[in-house]
Amino acid sequence: MTDPRHQLGLRAEAAAARWLEASGWEILERRWRTPQGELDVVSVDPAGALVAIEVKLRRSARAGSAVEAVDQRRLRRLRAALAAYAGTSARAWPALRVDLVTVEPIDGNWRLRRHAAIDAW
Repeated sequence: MTDPRHQLGLRAEAAAARWLEASGWEILERRWRTPQGELDVVSVDPAGALVAIEVKLRRSARAGSAVEAVDQRRLRRLRAALAAYAGTSARAWPALRVDLVTVEPIDGNWRLRRHAAIDAW
């Protein structure tokens, strides 16, 4: 039997990818895995930067905010995974960065917010 929380997380990642695409982003990968970690979404923003999108869903504030869930340790892993992805590409990227998309249920709908450049280089 599949964990309902896992399924909810997959739906949140899919919603974030659709939302970004509708805003002019190019989605390159979803759930890209490397020994350094997993990237929820690998994308190219409208300016051409390679961006790893970490998607965080919170159904309540009991476990803290979605923003608080991305600590320095997680950022290091995301940065290493994005660098590994960039190394597999023949494209030259003008910038690399990690963005966070938070997903919150509001009145039966989801509110998505992008927190840009939580880690950029």
